[in-house]
Amino acid sequence: MDVKIAADLSHVTADVAVVFATENPDCALLTSNEAARNATTSLLGSDILGKPNELTWLYNPQGIGAKRLLVVGVGKAAKFDPNVARNAAGAAARQAKAKNLKNLAILLPEGKFRHFTDENWLRAIVIGAVVADFDANYYHSDKKDQKLASVTIVASSGASLESALHEAQVIGESQNFTRDLVNEPGNKMTPTILGERAAAMAKEVGLQCEVHSTEKLKELKMGSFLSVTLGSEEPPALIVLRYEPEGTTSDLTVGLVGKGITFDTGGISIKPADNMEKMKYDMAGGAAMLGAMRAIALLKPKVRVVCVVCAAENMPDGKAQKPGDVQFAMNDKSIEIINTDAEGRLVLADGLCYARQLGATHLIDAATLTGAVAVALGQLNAGAFSNDDDVYDRFRHAAHNAGERFWRLPLDDEYREQIKSDIADIKNSGGRFAGSVTAAKFLQEFVEDRPWIHLDIAGTAWNDENKPYIGKGPTGIAVRTLLEFVRSFAA
Repeated sequence: MDVKIAADLSHVTADVAVVFATENPDCALLTSNEAARNATTSLLGSDILGKPNELTWLYNPQGIGAKRLLVVGVGKAAKFDPNVARNAAGAAARQAKAKNLKNLAILLPEGKFRHFTDENWLRAIVIGAVVADFDANYYHSDKKDQKLASVTIVASSGASLESALHEAQVIGESQNFTRDLVNEPGNKMTPTILGERAAAMAKEVGLQCEVHSTEKLKELKMGSFLSVTLGSEEPPALIVLRYEPEGTTSDLTVGLVGKGITFDTGGISIKPADNMEKMKYDMAGGAAMLGAMRAIALLKPKVRVVCVVCAAENMPDGKAQKPGDVQFAMNDKSIEIINTDAEGRLVLADGLCYARQLGATHLIDAATLTGAVAVALGQLNAGAFSNDDDVYDRFRHAAHNAGERFWRLPLDDEYREQIKSDIADIKNSGGRFAGSVTAAKFLQEFVEDRPWIHLDIAGTAWNDENKPYIGKGPTGIAVRTLLEFVRSFAA
């Protein structure tokens, strides 16, 4: 998609021009463009109500270099912010795609909305349009290309927004890179293939990359990670990416660690057949880390980053680990396997240890770890845990700036009682109650004294239904927040 800026709508050739409108009692068009205002004045407050993601099509508007004008509602003016604008732009882009319209012109909102700048609006709108352009249906034999050809942002500030435009396009495309990885079926996204895709991306954007397999895991004594791989014919992949910016003198290194289970049957503790096909998404945490690394490499913050993705299949066969087995992690902790379907924490345990060994001073992991987090928070907020209030506050600000929703859950010491084992140091399942919390307590055993954040994205990494601004399927959650979190250290 070609994304560009223009100063005047009358000079833009597009299939549809998009403008935003607020809701009653202050229903108003958020532009000073005279032609757009003339086309809508008699309709505002009646045919055009400005409700969130409401879409009103007007045809052959006078004085506009497009045959169609699309008015997108953004709700109450008091609540209008870049997050709302992002969704509105996404809704417009998806509607245009549905009508096979290829070229959009979007008028930047005008008006006094708190402290937001043209850069804020532009970033949000471009990200919304780019994310909305993702196509998840590429294996259809009769697939038609409905991707957008161009999006032009109409803004009088023009050239001063070029940096924000570049940044927004990188972020949106990196989120879609993650979504593309997650969307692939298990036979098209094995651990080996995930490693190949990571290496190709690293080469393209200038990251250091290493991809290891079984022998390296044995050398590193990653018994916890290895135990998950025993039942699969597919070898595991230990994916390591490094970003080393020029000119940084700080020893601070952010460690990104992702769960990359490319398909999860549950192993010997096998899952029910219903909806098991969705378990191709169990590598969404690892994919989010790869998408974040892509954005980091292209936007070049002055902070060192190391990324570890632990990729494997969790399959049942005669060699698979069994409930009751005891495994040893890289830090020599012994783990009693209670449930082989609690495998994500096993690969992350060694991934966190390895990130520390590679020099990470701050750790953040992401994983589709527990169904319990979806029971607790639904599909609106992802779960977040941290052992450090100051670092979590930094993360909270990053998530707010990125427009992604996370909710902090507790890590009280008493929860550790649930993962005590009679035969080993800990066990990999704490039972039914507080399942997302006990999983986080398990991971905490492997971070030692490092400031650490754990993101459980199991309820938010996949949309079960289409939304106006984003389609059914992978969401790419956490990519934007991870980038903002890393950049906060550079600042």
